[in-house]
Amino acid sequence: MDALREAEAKLTVYVHPSNAADVRRAVARQLSTLLFSYEDRFDGVLLAHEAIVESEQGKILNGLVPYFGVPVHANLLLYSPKPDMMLEGKVEMLGKESIHAIVLGVFSAAIMSDDIHKKFKFKKKNGRGKFVSRSDQQHVIKKGSMIQFSVKRVDTEMNCHITGSLIPPHTGSMLWLSVHDAEYALEINRKSSRDINIKIEQHEQDNKTVNDEQGVKNSERKHKSKSRKRNFEER
Repeated sequence: MDALREAEAKLTVYVHPSNAADVRRAVARQLSTLLFSYEDRFDGVLLAHEAIVESEQGKILNGLVPYFGVPVHANLLLYSPKPDMMLEGKVEMLGKESIHAIVLGVFSAAIMSDDIHKKFKFKKKNGRGKFVSRSDQQHVIKKGSMIQFSVKRVDTEMNCHITGSLIPPHTGSMLWLSVHDAEYALEINRKSSRDINIKIEQHEQDNKTVNDEQGVKNSERKHKSKSRKRNFEER
């Protein structure tokens, strides 16, 4: 997803003296208070972080409560949607005038009637509504559908609430797009291949780590065996 990005940041995290015994844990706890909230300095919503304390010799601030600043190098995962980006979401609610979806299981998005392509017609049966394409009855958007839509506006004051659109090309039901939209299907295949390569690399790295650890253990066993043999001979 284009809205997800990684970033590095040099930060100063202020820690209370009572946490001086475990600075790294205190820093992690402080950064965690920023999770899932929009931060102007990061230009996005913080989803995850990994902090490296560059020095445990912090600068003490003046005042009644002498917090000390700890220099930190942080790796951040951010949710930072921008206009015209493509996002994916799950439809949670829909009606004739709007479609409401959830992105990444957390962030809200709304697509109003003016931003729903005219090819879609709203139908309601047995109290359940859905949008059906006039050109292909198989292209259906209903509650629970996964959709791809374009970002129209981002409201950072509402924690990156999205106003989306289903008018641009390559938008609509992801299930339908995967079969009938060649460009979308190609992108999905490309991402799948990349994910498989990442998993293979991780598997190889895990095996290498296990083999290295096993090699160290075998070496230690041999060393201990030789030591016991030498001690026995000396006796």
